Amino acid sequence: MEPEPSGASGASAVSLAECGLVFPGLPYSACVLKVGYCRPQPDGTAKADGTITLLTGPQNILVDTGGPWDRDFLLRDLEERGLSAADIHVVVGTHGHSDHIGNLGLFPHALLAVGFDVCRGDTYVDSRLAQGEEYRLDEHVSIVPTPGHSGQDVSVQVTGLAGGATLLVAGDLFESCKDEDTWRELSLNPAQQQLNRQRALQATDVIIPGHGPPFRVCRGLQE
Repeated sequence: MEPEPSGASGASAVSLAECGLVFPGLPYSACVLKVGYCRPQPDGTAKADGTITLLTGPQNILVDTGGPWDRDFLLRDLEERGLSAADIHVVVGTHGHSDHIGNLGLFPHALLAVGFDVCRGDTYVDSRLAQGEEYRLDEHVSIVPTPGHSGQDVSVQVTGLAGGATLLVAGDLFESCKDEDTWRELSLNPAQQQLNRQRALQATDVIIPGHGPPFRVCRGLQE
């Protein structure tokens, strides 16, 4: 059993070996196309890329697009799944950092939700995300405001996975399963992010973080 992310009472995490990258369900299934990473380098720089997740069901929903260096990978991966960029109905950017929204230009006809901004083309809607309300894409998928890492972070919550599980594509709300020593250093508002992390751990069963493999949340266990 892995240590608890953010020290959440009664919640612990199970790592990739027991979690995998594909989460079947009805009407939506989720698949991690690319596992994000963040690797400090000896010269003080860091190599980083954001996790890319695809939800398939009544709508094809892409959550984060990776950096611009992922362009060819992303198009090829979609093609291998029988999809083109034109088949993506919704693209969610969990926040505005370049390693998460580097390929928005591939999807000009999709509904775009980047942070608290939701638009189709140049037409913007009042998402109410800035007021703390979720933005429902349909009965099973919602965009949830989870600021802290930046000022306008969102996550995508999916219900109806196998076994009745709820999944959260969390962006950088969680850097990784074992991020307790690192996430605060990257947070614009650690107190706000901590609160949203606690809420996520209590409300979801599987979390896909921004820079690491998915993990399961096990509630009701003692440390």
